[in-house]
Amino acid sequence: MRITVFGATGGIGQEIVRQALASGHQVTAVVRDPVRFTVTGADLEVFRADVRDPEGLRPAVAGRDAVLSGLGARKRADAGITAELTRSVLGAVEAESVRRLLVVSAAPVGPEPERSPLLDRAMIGVISSLLKPVYDDLRAMEGELAASATDWTSVRPPKLTDKPLTGTYRTVVGGNPRSGRSISRADVAHAMLAMIDDPATVKQGVGVAY
Repeated sequence: MRITVFGATGGIGQEIVRQALASGHQVTAVVRDPVRFTVTGADLEVFRADVRDPEGLRPAVAGRDAVLSGLGARKRADAGITAELTRSVLGAVEAESVRRLLVVSAAPVGPEPERSPLLDRAMIGVISSLLKPVYDDLRAMEGELAASATDWTSVRPPKLTDKPLTGTYRTVVGGNPRSGRSISRADVAHAMLAMIDDPATVKQGVGVAY
């Protein structure tokens, strides 16, 4: 499979690239600064680009089977950047008639699980309040996806960790796993790659957690 990865220098993006290469895929990693990107591989192409330029991104996505994005705000002050950059990716993807697009969002953007424990509801409420600009940005991004012609999937993890890949986690299409409080970046990447060929996840938000 030929895939393109945006946000390839980030924690989830690098994991997507590494795991995709290990699975035998041909990978194009889109980066702004190649010096910051240390992953190597025979089936890897590093594509330097400004993600804000949809026309400049078209060669990076042309002819690909899927595009995966780990783009996102790294701090509260970056709120707004995710929707903006995803809009550029969508412009390139739609111009090149690439159908499959998977992006990283966040659990608080999805619905609260039924019978969620009081502690979990309280934690989500506090986090959602503190990071409201970030989550509003992600909701705007998901709105852009919903209005597009792509076969998109928005993957919604809770708190991210740097723990190793387990391959063991829960997913809920259209919702969030009950009491799903964390997941590693490696397992989010694993889930995204697994969802590429899963028709049940098309045009859906998918919660993923331990």
